[in-house]
Amino acid sequence: MSHKRVRKAVVPVAGLGTRVLPGTKVVPKELLNVVDRPILSYVVAEARAAGIEHFVFVTGRSKGAIEDYFDHQVELESQLRDKNKTAILDELLAELPTEGEMSFVRQMQPKGLGHAVWCGRDIIGDEPFAVILPDMVMDAEVPALKQAIQAYDQVGGNIIVVEAVPHEQTHQYGVVALEKQDGRLNKMTGMVEKPPQGTAPSNLIVSGRYILQPEIFELLATQGRGAGGEIQLTDSMFRLMETQSFHALEYDGTTYDCGDKIGLLRANVALALKRADLGEAARVALSPYFS
Repeated sequence: MSHKRVRKAVVPVAGLGTRVLPGTKVVPKELLNVVDRPILSYVVAEARAAGIEHFVFVTGRSKGAIEDYFDHQVELESQLRDKNKTAILDELLAELPTEGEMSFVRQMQPKGLGHAVWCGRDIIGDEPFAVILPDMVMDAEVPALKQAIQAYDQVGGNIIVVEAVPHEQTHQYGVVALEKQDGRLNKMTGMVEKPPQGTAPSNLIVSGRYILQPEIFELLATQGRGAGGEIQLTDSMFRLMETQSFHALEYDGTTYDCGDKIGLLRANVALALKRADLGEAARVALSPYFS
């Protein structure tokens, strides 16, 4: 079965990062470091590896540094050339976008994730698209978004990336309901946001990657405010589920919630230990704390 290709991604980066204050008082949370590069660097690399050709960053006030990160730093690049530091220079240049690869739109008011996604409607147009939550670093041998796009190529419709958590933790998350659970890709029948303990329909929680059809924009345009007084993406997904198929993909990998202080710490430790160039030194540095 042939489906229209997923080429574009909406990346909502307007959030204030209150869970990691005071570190995000003047630095966007998406530019906080994991080992030696910003969170956003991992997210963009994952999406590029999945075949994404155009990124729509939905920004807010005080997020200009994100645009600057994906631009030339002329003085820095000149100094690196003069000092013959070609390896790090090549690394920096490799992250820069090609012409037309990135767009930046402004979410003028913090009205919620659903509203942020809606802000990208004119650039996305009439195409299926990805939504990438940029504070979720998803470490996987096959990039998480690539797994989602492969699932979409198989079944079409809308894909929600999920992961399993202990049943006693399901009340902290959005949880999916499945028609039946057989393997990693299953048809969804619903979603429950933070169900009371012991009532969750599964132990599979909504993670930070989605493939959505463009009809979601029409629903978001009329979506009333939901939880927290914000326009919630999940509310419009509920409505879209009445007319389109949704599948949950239990992806193969590990998620680090870098919008959380402990999650950010876990990401730094785990990804440093995995690095071929830093892993051994990281083990030595950490060993006094675990002896």
